[in-house]
Amino acid sequence: MKASKLTARVLAQALQAAGRKIAKARREHQMPHGRQTVRQLMAHGAATNSIEIEVPRQFDRVARRFNVDYAFYKTGPDKYLLFFKSGQADAVTACFSEYSKRLLKRSKSSRVPIREQLKRAEDQLAKEKPRKKERVKEAAREDR
Repeated sequence: MKASKLTARVLAQALQAAGRKIAKARREHQMPHGRQTVRQLMAHGAATNSIEIEVPRQFDRVARRFNVDYAFYKTGPDKYLLFFKSGQADAVTACFSEYSKRLLKRSKSSRVPIREQLKRAEDQLAKEKPRKKERVKEAAREDR
């Protein structure tokens, strides 16, 4: 009786180990979606295209809505290449048009840059006539 319980336990453990191994293999073979590395995107096996882009964070916000597979590659300071699947070119075009609208809206914003504000304040101070400081000598004490 003990031997049969022991073999049943060993068999159950072996079955669980096999199940874990199958689940791990399945997870590894699933394709990632959305933002990913260039290597992961190339592993999909589909043809890819690229576009130069400047603000990847802004593009990320837009691309989430369109379910696009894409990757960024940094080429220089504030310069990135956006890689995407050629099969998703229509979705990327729609996504890119939304992204460009947001960039134009951001550049036309009514906020005045800080340097511009400082320059205006400096000009305004220069226009005002400077105050003359009155210099008064203290009376010398005769107790010394």
